[in-house]
Amino acid sequence: MYGVKNGGFRFASYYGDHMVLQKAPERAVLWGYGPDDAEVTVFLSGGPVTNNAPAVSVAAGIWKVALVPMEAGGPYNLTAVLQNNHSITITDVLFGDVWLCGGQSNMAFTTSQVFNASEELALVSKFPQVRIFMAALEQSYTELTDMAGVEVPWSVPTAKLLGGGDFKHYSAVCWMFGRHLYNVLKYPIGLVTSCWGGTPVEAWSSPRALQHCDLDRINGRNLDNVSLQDVIHCCLRCYVDFVYICPEVSTYRKASLSEGFPNIRWHQTADYGFAPNLRMKNTFMAVAMDLGDEMSPFGSIHPRDKQDVAYRLSLGARAVAYGEEGVSFQGPFPSRVLVNDQYINVTYDQRVSVTQSKDIFQICCSVVRAPCDSLSLWVPAPILQWGLSAVQVSTNYCSMNNVAGLRYAWRDWPCDFKACPVYSADGVLPAPPFTLIRWPDKQ
Repeated sequence: MYGVKNGGFRFASYYGDHMVLQKAPERAVLWGYGPDDAEVTVFLSGGPVTNNAPAVSVAAGIWKVALVPMEAGGPYNLTAVLQNNHSITITDVLFGDVWLCGGQSNMAFTTSQVFNASEELALVSKFPQVRIFMAALEQSYTELTDMAGVEVPWSVPTAKLLGGGDFKHYSAVCWMFGRHLYNVLKYPIGLVTSCWGGTPVEAWSSPRALQHCDLDRINGRNLDNVSLQDVIHCCLRCYVDFVYICPEVSTYRKASLSEGFPNIRWHQTADYGFAPNLRMKNTFMAVAMDLGDEMSPFGSIHPRDKQDVAYRLSLGARAVAYGEEGVSFQGPFPSRVLVNDQYINVTYDQRVSVTQSKDIFQICCSVVRAPCDSLSLWVPAPILQWGLSAVQVSTNYCSMNNVAGLRYAWRDWPCDFKACPVYSADGVLPAPPFTLIRWPDKQ
C-alpha cells in the first residue's frame, strides 16, 4: 500500500500503488529506507514474467536497486523484503515511459480551466494506463533525497483520485500530452508533475549553471534551499533519462510595444529560433505565440487553449524522443534570404501556408550599415506574394542598400488566435519568430 512503513523500512515517498516504472531498455530504479547494514531483496510478481533483483545492503539508511529491464506492460506486484523478516508491497505497477512535467503557472494550469473542460474531463476514465503523480511543492523537505509530502499519489485517472484529490486540478498540458502519446504508443505512460507558478528561472537551473552565471541567491534567498531543485533531484534518483520540453513563451498584452516577450522567445532557443539545435540537442519545443487568449479569466498570460500546446509537444516527443520518422514537429524556418531592389525573398525549409500581412515582417534600415538591435529603426515589410515554400516581402519602406536586417513576429502579440501569416503547409504548426542581421558586428 502507498506510504506503508514498517520499523523505518519503506519505499521512498514517490513510489506507490498504480505507479509506472520506466520500461526497457532502461533499468527501473527503486529505493527506500531501512536500518543500516540490513539486506533488502526486491522482486516482481503477479505479471507475465518474474523479476528478482540481487540483494542490496542498506547504507546510511538508504537502499537502492535497479531491476532487470522490463518490457512495457503489467500489472505487477512489487515487493521489498528486509532480511526475510519484514516486507512491503506496491500493487498494480505498470512498465512504460515516465515523463516529468515541470514548469510555472502555464504547466500548472489545470484541466478544469481549459477550453471545453467538461469534454476533456469526460475523457479521463478512457485512459487507465496513463497514470499521474504530483509533488507537493508547498511542503518542506526532510532531506534532498526524498519528498516530505505528496499532493497526488500515483493514481489511475478518474474523477476522484487517491488521497481525496480531484483530477480536474491536474496539469492540463501534462495530461493531454500523455494522452496523445498513449494514443500512438499503446503502452503505459507515467506523468510526474512538479510545477510552481511565478518561480524565477534560477530556481529551475542546475547549481553548475548558477555558478557559471555567478548567482547564488534569489531575492536574498540562498539557492541551495530552493525546493524545485530538490524535486528534480528526487526525480533523477528514479528516472535517469529525460528529453527536455520547451514550451515557447506565449503572449501577454495585445497592443504592447515591448520587445521583452520576443526577446525571451528568442533566448529560450539559445538564439537559434528553433529546437533542437546545436546547443539544445535533446530538446523540442512547442511554439504557442499564435494561441493568445485576450479574454482569459485567468489573465492573458494564461491562455486556455492547452490542447494545441499538448498536441504540438507530443509531435516533438514522437520525433525527438522516440525517433519516429515522418513526424513533422517544427514550423517553417528560413533557409535562405535574398535581397534585390524591390523585395526580399524568404525561402523556407518546408512548404508553407501563407496569408496576407502588412507588418508581421519587419526590416531594419541602417544607413551606416551598423548592426541592427532593439534600438534600430525597424519598419514594416508587407507580404507581396508567396509560393510553395517562399515569401516575398516589400522593401518600399527602406531602400535596398540600407536593408540591414529582417525579422518575423517580433512582437508581444504577433497575431490573433491561430491566425499568424505563416504556417506549415497543413496549417498546424506556426512559423517561429526569427531575426536575421545582414551585417556582422565587425567588417
